[in-house]
Amino acid sequence: MISKLPSVGTTIFTVMSALAQKHQAVNLSQGFPDFEPDSALVEIVAYYLKKGYHQYAHMAGILPLREAIAQKTAHCYGVKPDPETEVTVTSGATEALFAAISAVVRPADEVIVFEPCYDSYIPAIELNAGKVVPISLCFPDFSVDWKQVEEKINPKTRLLIINSPHNPTGSVLRKADLESLEKIVEKHPNLYILSDEVYEHIIFGQTHESVLRYESLRSRSFVISSFGKTYHVTGWKLGYCVAPPALSKEFRKVHQFLTFSSHTPTQWALADYLQEKERYETLGDFYEQKRNFFRQILEKTPFELLPCKGTYFQLASFRQISTQSDTAFAEYLVKEIGVAVVPISGFYSQNTDNQVVRFCFAKKQETLEQAGERLTKL
Repeated sequence: MISKLPSVGTTIFTVMSALAQKHQAVNLSQGFPDFEPDSALVEIVAYYLKKGYHQYAHMAGILPLREAIAQKTAHCYGVKPDPETEVTVTSGATEALFAAISAVVRPADEVIVFEPCYDSYIPAIELNAGKVVPISLCFPDFSVDWKQVEEKINPKTRLLIINSPHNPTGSVLRKADLESLEKIVEKHPNLYILSDEVYEHIIFGQTHESVLRYESLRSRSFVISSFGKTYHVTGWKLGYCVAPPALSKEFRKVHQFLTFSSHTPTQWALADYLQEKERYETLGDFYEQKRNFFRQILEKTPFELLPCKGTYFQLASFRQISTQSDTAFAEYLVKEIGVAVVPISGFYSQNTDNQVVRFCFAKKQETLEQAGERLTKL
């Protein structure tokens, strides 16, 4: 059989988590919390389960949840999408990303991605017969060189994918970045934007610059968000896409044949839960405390810490510790030190190695402390 994804194997997240389990290591590799979500949310889901909300939801998501998403978007970004035509609930953000890419990318279309990038982008592009055009973010601050972006765009460029706050680097796009992007799209009327904003509320000391704030960008963008990331329930796999009516129409054509609809009782629960704004407004402070606590731990080690402006990931250079590749060093850490991390080269199409690894600090304090005790052996 000829594979449609010949270069794709088991993800680095799965590999490192398996190694962590095998060697009984503290798992700071895969990006999921090891603490419980709000018990109130669990109770609301249980309520709807007991009430018999077990059948298919509306293909685009139950209307009360879409209305709650529209209200939240208006509160956060000053624009209220139409819940009927511009909001679609999906089975996780990854499904939304795939549906958005599939909706607009045709054979031979070019898609610009910024590397290091989340690992689902490139396979989705390739499955739709698109051509990936990677642009490396500027190391070590992982900023965007917008002049290089302009140089890469041509009549074949169909889509540009941005991600802020950024996984895996923790960098964020600022107002000046979105203004630079505005100038670019004005020159290229056939260019669409896919904005991965799943960590929108996990941002530290600044405002999240969503493309939804910018009308010229909003009118040609798919904006993806994640309830799993926001409410510590990654296993529930529920996200959503906000896009203008014409793009939402094409998005839904794909979505209906991927999952058709998403978990019904969870949708009803989140429609209720979203009414309390402080539940997402305090998320940045919650994770900033965890970031600061973990950075204090790492400062006692030979790691060199890179900036972390958002997400629940901390990058660290190990240049002062080892000359190994990042993959070899990550394997050493899990086998000999007992801490699992992710090598950043796995987020590059050409496996660029800057001797940097990623830690996930969305963990209980005792988990981070246990990792710190082991890392001080370095």
